[in-house]
Amino acid sequence: MRRTRSLILRGVIFAIALAALAVAGWVWTQRVRGVNLAGPQQMTDLDRWVIGTYLDLLRGNDLTRPASNDPTPQTFVVNPGESVASIARRLQAQGLIRDAELFRLYVRYKGLDATLNAGAFTLRPNMNVEQIALALQRSAGREVQVTIPEGRRREEIAQFLEEQLGVSANEFIRLTSRARAYGYPFLRGLPDDASLEGYLFPDTYRLPENPTPQDVILRMLDAFGAKAAPLLEQARAEGRNPHELLTLASIVEREAVLPAERPLIASVYFNRLRVGQPLQADPTTQYALGYQPDQKTWWKKGLTLDDLKFVDSGGYNTYVNPGLPPGPIANPGLSSIQAVLQPAQTNYFYFVASCNGDGSHQFSVTFEEHLRKLCR
Repeated sequence: MRRTRSLILRGVIFAIALAALAVAGWVWTQRVRGVNLAGPQQMTDLDRWVIGTYLDLLRGNDLTRPASNDPTPQTFVVNPGESVASIARRLQAQGLIRDAELFRLYVRYKGLDATLNAGAFTLRPNMNVEQIALALQRSAGREVQVTIPEGRRREEIAQFLEEQLGVSANEFIRLTSRARAYGYPFLRGLPDDASLEGYLFPDTYRLPENPTPQDVILRMLDAFGAKAAPLLEQARAEGRNPHELLTLASIVEREAVLPAERPLIASVYFNRLRVGQPLQADPTTQYALGYQPDQKTWWKKGLTLDDLKFVDSGGYNTYVNPGLPPGPIANPGLSSIQAVLQPAQTNYFYFVASCNGDGSHQFSVTFEEHLRKLCR
């Protein structure tokens, strides 16, 4: 009997203790969830103890575990005056964090909520909560603006950036020499030796003062992913090869002077490819010849017959090699990409610069017609 009463008493004590723990846990959880969103100076000592205990004991592993192993950079924009809760929800919706509430609590506990900056940030799903929170602390310091012109090759962009921003040209060339070193979806499937030629999107960029080559490269790839890649992916869905289209767009970019002529020039090259006629595009020969010290340019002026016969190891000279070159010869703008996606429907196989020197071209169906339009 005494033993039975003892067991009953122990059971009651255990039940009371369990209930007390449950209530304490509930109160603790509610306290964690209800931590105010005011500035860090208004957080009480109890708030700090509750959140710190919760993060250390229960969520430590979650803080260091990224949302995924995907290294693809994503642009994340923090709007002026946006709350931490809103930022956290959008980070989760974009697949950059697993738990918006955990992010909010971590930022709150570390006192970082008052220093999150408005602006555009490059984040990756393989960054953990701590890394993302720190990335968003980047000072809104001075910025510089630079415009990368259309139709420049990698070496020209490198030289331009060194002159304009002090970016190391040699390092820029090195970091853009292998496209598959970057995890962007639109770069998958490229040849192992493919560079980023063609994918360095020409645009106007705002960059942190004294940017690194990597800063510029990632920003240019982000812009390509946002503006050009969706169009090329649609072409892929239609059975067309995005890399080949970008290659042709780079030739159109170098040939066209007047924007209205880009679809016409694209039609000429498509017509030639359709019947197996060599492209014989002068810019591909210029690309194959490389830098001309005497002219101080990457695009030789006044090509000779010997130049057109030049056999380059890369196979870019389309006077010698049939079909498209192995990759882009420059970095085309959006209008040239759109021109090859929607070329004009013509019977033209030839074009030549007009004799009036306004940058326009004359187009022909036959070679005889083409010869008659040559400037004398």
